Amino acid sequence: MYSLLLALIYLAFISLGLPDALLGAAWPSIYPVLNTPVSYAGIVSMIIAGCTIISSLNANRAVNRFGTGPVTAASVLMTAVALFGFSVAGRFWMLCLWAVPYGLGAGAVDAALNNYVALHYSSRHMSWLHCCWGIGASVGPYIMSYCLTVKDSWRSGYGTVGVFQMALTAVLVISLPVWEKQKSHGNDGKEATSKYLKVHEALKIRGVKQALLAFFAYCGLETTGGLWASSYLVLHKGIEAQDAAGWASLFYLGITAGRFLNGIVSDRLNNRNMIRIGLCIIAVGLLAVILPLKYDRIGLAGLIITGLGCAPVYPCIIHQTPRNFGAENSQAIIGIQMASAYTGSTFMPPLFGLLAGVSIALYPVYLSLFLILTIAMTEWLNRLVAARS
Repeated sequence: MYSLLLALIYLAFISLGLPDALLGAAWPSIYPVLNTPVSYAGIVSMIIAGCTIISSLNANRAVNRFGTGPVTAASVLMTAVALFGFSVAGRFWMLCLWAVPYGLGAGAVDAALNNYVALHYSSRHMSWLHCCWGIGASVGPYIMSYCLTVKDSWRSGYGTVGVFQMALTAVLVISLPVWEKQKSHGNDGKEATSKYLKVHEALKIRGVKQALLAFFAYCGLETTGGLWASSYLVLHKGIEAQDAAGWASLFYLGITAGRFLNGIVSDRLNNRNMIRIGLCIIAVGLLAVILPLKYDRIGLAGLIITGLGCAPVYPCIIHQTPRNFGAENSQAIIGIQMASAYTGSTFMPPLFGLLAGVSIALYPVYLSLFLILTIAMTEWLNRLVAARS
């Protein structure tokens, strides 16, 4: 039963990653059909992000009332319906409409499953869980690319991923008795005793503010690093666009591969040490990127090293949450952490876009500032937790 639930959770996280890159991959084909300005992709993305933040903040209430299994099934169903909506949208406002259930579904399942794994599974499984998200995020664009190439239709790309999500919903609904059986055997006891905390109540817990700032800073670093890597290589390093795209993609490959490797060693090294190791590796990678060399493989390798360093930070901070703040508070705090993470990943890359208009060379400096903030907040949190215990 333990292994079956874990397989379902892994599958759900692959499905969570699948739609994440679809909009970017399909938008060049969408906006001419809908007679929409190319910049309007940002509007859809912001709606999704805003709804994801809202549902993350309310995940604690939903899980306490209905349980992790039903919330996961309902969230995946909402995402599936939204994807089918995208596939038939004939006007831009329809995309905006369907972005609402997509964001609400993604935020709820993310917060619910992260907390469930943090409570009931080892750090190894948390790393592999987020590796599964990377697999989904990598496969999604390939599905869209295939549909655009073979069927010449972005609508079929959304529809194909929607079918997968609907099939997963059916599996999750069928498996609901498995979640209940786990609860009845006491394996879900921590979830049953979790508290419902309002945001202001959670913020009063010592160390929560530091954890939120660490999440905000790290996600700002990761998403800005991935989004602007190719532009930095082209405009500052003088690399051809097609070569830069290939090297920039290795940043995400480093994250995904790194999370698989982290799963092998994280139980031995513990979460705090894994976070420290990851942040040190990021520092090495950024140092390689910032070296004033015109076209060098050291700088290019720095992107991969930075991605490898990013790998343990997010899953290990999440997995440490019940240990830092208590199992009864973890669902509420993880939900707020998810909201903080999405805030950083939504607003920090556009902010760098404004700075890039001044000088794209600020790219590694900007990332370094977020790295310093992440280090400061995680170490401050560690001291607060140690003092309390």
